[in-house]
Amino acid sequence: MCSRFRKKFFHAKAQSKAAKAQVRTPLCVFAGFPLRLCVKLLLLLGATACGNSKPAPVAVAPPITRPGGVLRVCADPNNLPFSNQRGEGFENKIAELLAHDLGERVEYTWWAQRRGFFRNTLKAGVCDVVGVPSGFEMALTTRPYYRPIYVFLSCKDRDLNLSSFADPLLRKLRIGVQLIGDDQSNAPPAHALTRRKIIDNVKGFTLYGDYSQPDPPARIIDAVAKGDIDLAIVWGPLAGYFAKQSHVPMQVVPVTPQIDQPFLPFVFDISMGVRRGDQELKDQLEQVLEQRRADIDRILEDYRVPRVEGGQGV
Repeated sequence: MCSRFRKKFFHAKAQSKAAKAQVRTPLCVFAGFPLRLCVKLLLLLGATACGNSKPAPVAVAPPITRPGGVLRVCADPNNLPFSNQRGEGFENKIAELLAHDLGERVEYTWWAQRRGFFRNTLKAGVCDVVGVPSGFEMALTTRPYYRPIYVFLSCKDRDLNLSSFADPLLRKLRIGVQLIGDDQSNAPPAHALTRRKIIDNVKGFTLYGDYSQPDPPARIIDAVAKGDIDLAIVWGPLAGYFAKQSHVPMQVVPVTPQIDQPFLPFVFDISMGVRRGDQELKDQLEQVLEQRRADIDRILEDYRVPRVEGGQGV
């Protein structure tokens, strides 16, 4: 595991350069082509359109239908603090609140958040709403309803008080970061450390973990509590919740600054996502989210979700 992680880290510098190039060169919506190629493509498409005497037929999307009296939620059955099959996650609580105000009952489609989750749930039409990053391209998203941030997590008795990647102490500590996806991709903390050549003292933990065990993402927090690592740089909702559950007192400190220049964000806007075209449900959810903002904030506070107020996430 560690050798695979280190190999990825040694390649991350080249990936970072590629990311910078992407920031400097805007991408078009056509399959990620660079802007200059998109301009040529658009010109060709325009010329073709002008040469045709008949306008192309407009495809009409089929109407979105939902069963009456039911709010069908796409969720992971083993993914605390977000959701589980016993309804103990904060997304479970928020779903119940939304359904109550819509005069409906919650019905779940359970699917592990692995490759194919959205294809087999929301896109397949077997459920109608799911929590997603704002602007997520596979869904129609509501206005953001919370803005979580990555954090530094350590045992409280260590009194590390870390909050920035500029802290020289990071070169001396055993650091844990999470890897995302089946291909073990690097999350923002891993890229930030690699850019500073902090590699040899870093250990990777898969975000998915062993799904046969409860709460797979919690292994990185367990490693801090056991002393296997000195520090974890981890997604705030996970850190806040599992730090609260830990028998070892933990220190949770939001990462600053919120964006590591030139553009590596550590704060993200989260929305409700519905099927593309389901404007009616989106509008209904936004209305309830706004009316119940104080109740939702209390739920997030109960789960110790670190959030950023104001500003704008990604």
